[in-house]
Amino acid sequence: MSTPDPSGRPTGAARASRRPLARHGAHRSPGPFAQVLKFVGIALAVVLVAAGGVAAYTAYDLASSFADGSVDLEGQEAVPPDIGEIEGGVNLFLAGTDACEPEYAAYFGDRCTGADAEGELNDVNMLVHISDAPRRVTVISFPRDLMLPIPACTEPGGYTSSAMRKQPLNSAYSYGGEAGLSCVVSTISELTGQDIPFAAKVTWGGVIEVTNAIGGVEVCIANGIRDPHTGIDWEAGNRTIAGLEALQFLRTRHGVGDGGDLGRISNQQQYMSRLARKLVSDEVLSNPATLYSLASTAVKNVTPSKTLTNPVTLMQIALAVKNVPFEEIVFLQYPVLTDPDDPNKVVPDYDSAEQLWAALEANQPIVLSGEASQGDGVVVVEPETPAAPAPAPDASAAPTDTTAPSVTLPSSIAGQTAAQETCSNGNVSE
Repeated sequence: MSTPDPSGRPTGAARASRRPLARHGAHRSPGPFAQVLKFVGIALAVVLVAAGGVAAYTAYDLASSFADGSVDLEGQEAVPPDIGEIEGGVNLFLAGTDACEPEYAAYFGDRCTGADAEGELNDVNMLVHISDAPRRVTVISFPRDLMLPIPACTEPGGYTSSAMRKQPLNSAYSYGGEAGLSCVVSTISELTGQDIPFAAKVTWGGVIEVTNAIGGVEVCIANGIRDPHTGIDWEAGNRTIAGLEALQFLRTRHGVGDGGDLGRISNQQQYMSRLARKLVSDEVLSNPATLYSLASTAVKNVTPSKTLTNPVTLMQIALAVKNVPFEEIVFLQYPVLTDPDDPNKVVPDYDSAEQLWAALEANQPIVLSGEASQGDGVVVVEPETPAAPAPAPDASAAPTDTTAPSVTLPSSIAGQTAAQETCSNGNVSE
């Protein structure tokens, strides 16, 4: 366990001790339009769809469009390189920002035209860790109102912002200017002690486009949702959402759980889990037209770090997660405590987080002991019938490590696996 310095942060030595991992690879927030899981669809599309055999050429072909200076050979057809999985573990950071793009600004009212029309903010922040063999995927969501230190950030023109001891996480993007994504990554790297070599971001319009590309995602609503801030008035039951409806669902805070941001995160994780299952279903994976539409939409809407512009790298990352079972894809909420200076904000729970980083470094199977949501945003659905027998293992899959002992995370870390079914805990009961 690391020892915090007087500001509450882990010491430099404690942070440094965790660096090798990556080299191997209920509060309420004020803004009514602040949150949306804008990057989830695109991130999982790039990773999971590219991992499918049918999609491998599509991913390579489209990813090539990122690279500048490439030359076409007349009469020759591009062939993906003969490559294997990326070696070791790897960290990717996924950010969603609330830029008011002209074609979508009308959907968001005062957030884009009124007094709330402030600078672009990083309202969705996720660290994706892909472990070394055996491969596991852990997605950690960080609350937008997490109060934490923000390091000095340098813009492309040379201006460097001052380091700040305590600011909300979703302000980090604005301090980096045109290098906003880099500033957010530096902030999360300082918080977690993880090296983060890859990153990408998407805006509000991205989730609209990507959900349209796959024909929507079916979500479960245990209780009705009514939220005038996002325009939702939906009954309980299953609902297929796409385009603007998907954006409304992912943004809703007042309509689920206790109305706080932690509940919203778990509601977004329900979407992630169901999106992952749809992406590997026959409806998507066996439909070349849908795959190409999805991959091309992702490429058009994503803003990657330069480290992600190499199509070979994208394919290596995709191959690394090709056969990860849903039970080993875990969505977590970064552990937090109530901010002693503001009950509507949260601060890092470093002690609980240390246990998470230790488990990832040891590449141990994770057992969740906490609730699926820290803010009552979802309810867990117990299966009515026994689970079907597991399919025969893919001969090409990496062997499962049956010797690594599992680790039970503290109950302060909420989350779910992609194999687990949850439903939105809406604010309208029958």
